[in-house]
Amino acid sequence: MNRLDRLTAILIHLQTKRVVRAQELSDRFNISLRTVYRDVRSLEEAGVPIGAEAGVGYFLNDYHLPPVSFTNTEASALLLAGKLIEKWADKSIRTEFESALFKIKSVLKRHDQEHLDDLDKLVSVSNPVVRQPYSDTLLTTIQQAVARQHVLDVLYHSGYNDAVTRREVEPVGLYHYGMAWHLIGYCRVRADYRDFRVDRIRELTDTNQRFPRHERLSLQEYLELIKRKFDRPSVVATVIFEKAIVRHLNEQKYIWGFLSEEDLGEHVRIQLCTPFVDGLARWLLSYGKYVTIEEPPLLLDKMRSLAGEVNAHYGKAADPNDPFSGQTPENEGSDRRERKVQLSVV
Repeated sequence: MNRLDRLTAILIHLQTKRVVRAQELSDRFNISLRTVYRDVRSLEEAGVPIGAEAGVGYFLNDYHLPPVSFTNTEASALLLAGKLIEKWADKSIRTEFESALFKIKSVLKRHDQEHLDDLDKLVSVSNPVVRQPYSDTLLTTIQQAVARQHVLDVLYHSGYNDAVTRREVEPVGLYHYGMAWHLIGYCRVRADYRDFRVDRIRELTDTNQRFPRHERLSLQEYLELIKRKFDRPSVVATVIFEKAIVRHLNEQKYIWGFLSEEDLGEHVRIQLCTPFVDGLARWLLSYGKYVTIEEPPLLLDKMRSLAGEVNAHYGKAADPNDPFSGQTPENEGSDRRERKVQLSVV
């Protein structure tokens, strides 16, 4: 990005918030604080009324740019975001985003509009396998309550005990993980912070009753607390795969903390780092004899234990009282047909 474009982008950024910190501009544009100070000074010299408060940040004094247009790539990025929202948000969010996207398209140049129309047919997102929420307005209501610090009245269906309970919740944020949206909030009934899956909320009402946000954890503080609570030391594992199957690892090796890869000719040595040794062992077991554990001994012991369980399960002797015990997939179908014929004759 050249300096003129950056100065324009900084000015637009200053219009998005009441106060903007210099570090925020530095992080967004990947420039030093010294460059931020110089750019802001250039804007001031150009007549832009920028105010500053030491230790707080910059702000604009009754100044607005005329409506800005979107570039072709910016509009394309919004269309891509819309595809994700279509699958990962409820109807209330989809409707509002679609309305916003139409407004954006209305100010684009004709060739950019045609570009989006063509791109719309060429980009798609598969349907996620998730439970549908009880209501199509949950995410919008939760967003507004989080921003306004309003207490929510929630009728919640718990998954672990299949019970439905009513809660008063002080929402601190929305968080997406495990293929679902989660409402993080302070539950007045339990007198503690709780994680509510949005698709398990049967009823949701904004009480319009405000709560003091400063007395509650922020979303980031809550996530850090959970991370420390369940944090466990990571284990570095060295594993050798036959080269012929390395291409089948795809992105899964990154899930298990991929560190490095060394070509050994017909084999590849891969280093992984994860705190979930049991899960890593089960994943590696799926590659059978094509994978060898070098270290640590803990992972090797886990693999031996799992292999023993599988062998005990599938290698047990046939039960003489079970007509289908010990059958192989090849003869199972024919045996079932023979038994059905015998039963019909009797």
